[in-house]
Amino acid sequence: MTGEKLLVPVSESPTLRNTVAYAVRNAVEGENRYDAVHFVYPASRRIAGEEYIESARELLERVEVWAGEDLGEDDPEIAVETALIGVDAYLFSPGDYVELLVDYADANGIESVLLDPEFNPGENTPLLPPLESELERAGLSVETAPVERGTRRARLVRRAGLGQFVLLAGLSFAFYLLIGGSLAVFDLVTGAISAAIVATVLWRISLTGPVRPGRLVARLGRMLVFTPYLLWEIVVANLHVAYVVLHPSLPIDPELVEFDAAVWSEIPVTTLANSITLTPGTLTVDVTRQHFTVHTLTESSREDLLDGGLERAVRFVFYGRAAARGPGPRERGDDGGEES
Repeated sequence: MTGEKLLVPVSESPTLRNTVAYAVRNAVEGENRYDAVHFVYPASRRIAGEEYIESARELLERVEVWAGEDLGEDDPEIAVETALIGVDAYLFSPGDYVELLVDYADANGIESVLLDPEFNPGENTPLLPPLESELERAGLSVETAPVERGTRRARLVRRAGLGQFVLLAGLSFAFYLLIGGSLAVFDLVTGAISAAIVATVLWRISLTGPVRPGRLVARLGRMLVFTPYLLWEIVVANLHVAYVVLHPSLPIDPELVEFDAAVWSEIPVTTLANSITLTPGTLTVDVTRQHFTVHTLTESSREDLLDGGLERAVRFVFYGRAAARGPGPRERGDDGGEES
């Protein structure tokens, strides 16, 4: 069948190169021939920043080059289109991505979708199984590229640079002096030696990515804004819990709440989990990726949690002001439920 177009959502993945090759060869030699292949990168307002957008554009440029390499001189002419979509949308759940892709497919007359088996946009939890079923339910023909997946083994020791060593040594030195509470020469010397030892042993283990001074300084500045906000929330929650405890009728309403937080990677998730626990009336019981299970003491503490004030504050620290304006768990519909 000729005249058809193929849609291929892309994200950074170990199988993307092979998926691009399969898409192009399938367009030329497959059972269904395609006149055009559309590679789209579903971006998201929740993590959109200049660096993120630039990396997305660079990835699409690489995809276009790869597609050109995979098209032979004797192959029929096929249009290769690339597009960055969804920058102004808040994408979190599989349904959000499906809606975005279906809209793009409808606008461009596309009926077939090819999925990279490692497609995982926006550092989300894996979306492929629900994404595939939802796209099929929307009336699109969906195929997962039959490319080989690499064996996943967590690496204990990672590549590291001088910046990571200096950062870890500096943090260790500052922590040593903070605990010691002294700036005597002996403490400065022993602190420097201890920091050097810690950094030498752990610099390839503790830090997961390269140190970017500009981003680090910006985050530290936002952390200085976040700290008094968190302290204020702790004070307010303390007063509320004190009122509940001292009230003659003891108006508590304990429940477990589950929700998916719009934060990604270990440090932001840990920061949010600890912030919730530090705030009296809420206690983080379990965290799996972005899925939080929190014990709440009263209805008020539960409402505050699901409104997402702390979550927005943590997003502000790690992702900037634009991410802080995003909706909370209740607005997103990600509050998974409550149980007594």
